[in-house]
Amino acid sequence: MVNALLKEIQIRKDELHNPLQSVYLGGGTPSLLDAAELASILELVNVQWGIDSHAEITLEANPDDLKLEKLQELKSLGVNRLSIGVQSFFQEDLTFMNRAHSSREALQCIELAAQTGFDRLSIDLIYGTPGLSDARWIENLEKAKYLPVNHLSCYALTVEPKTPLAKGITLGKFINPDEEQAARQFEIMQQLAPELGFTHYEISNLARNDAKAIHNSAYWEGKPYMGIGPSAHSFNGINRRVNKAKNTQYIQSLKMGDCMYELEFIDTKTRYNELILTGLRTLRGIEKQALIQLGKEYIQHFAKARKQLPNPEILQETETAFMLNPNQWLFADGIAASLFY
Repeated sequence: MVNALLKEIQIRKDELHNPLQSVYLGGGTPSLLDAAELASILELVNVQWGIDSHAEITLEANPDDLKLEKLQELKSLGVNRLSIGVQSFFQEDLTFMNRAHSSREALQCIELAAQTGFDRLSIDLIYGTPGLSDARWIENLEKAKYLPVNHLSCYALTVEPKTPLAKGITLGKFINPDEEQAARQFEIMQQLAPELGFTHYEISNLARNDAKAIHNSAYWEGKPYMGIGPSAHSFNGINRRVNKAKNTQYIQSLKMGDCMYELEFIDTKTRYNELILTGLRTLRGIEKQALIQLGKEYIQHFAKARKQLPNPEILQETETAFMLNPNQWLFADGIAASLFY
């Protein structure tokens, strides 16, 4: 797999031209790679395109992978931000989610990462799981206030087809996630954020001390990006490229010199709809200048669709943007759909 990643990086050299502002190692469990494997990837990325001296270099990791030696290795490689899949600080939740780490390991790895010199720490938390009381969800959030983390990514539990959870629900071992519970716990998160010192800057993301995720923000702002590896997506402002999903097919395609991706042309209508969808998810909102660049037809459509919203307070207007009222974030997808072209 590492050899395939290195080969893809080499053959895509001419697609980027400026030193990178962000490198994100994720989409799986890159913390399983050893230091030499990670070094080979980062070194080639730097040779090909250059990595800005102030770039955000993030690695996704499971708590049970982050022992002292591993953290020291990552630090020496230039990784300066960790996204840690904590999910919960309660053992019963971790057992239900079939996580390998314990609640004790979740706390220990965060403290150890901070002691190793990582000052950009993000943790993932899951709400809406069967049996997760509001009180326990509040306690999960409040722990973050006193931990050395400056970013939270909080997601509602979703049931994906063909997963052990989906099978368990079918067999009656587990109950289906409760949508009302998830909505209530989302609102709890919104209400608690200021008290905990966090800004809720995107529907699923909170930051304090302005530690917003540079990498993810680029997606929401429609900036070009390159994805390397199986299932990776890339966007150059004109079209989207999607790599083959299966590891074996991806590796074999690179070995044989075959095409390992599909290309999707992004027309103006799609760009407009994606601008609406991503803009409504953030405090930044839908930028007026981005609408203007799409052309008069789309400006007029947006204005007409906005007038048809049931309440004018749903969208807040500033000099530069239209922002979804945060008390409507639960309904962002539906509101976006009503504004689509």
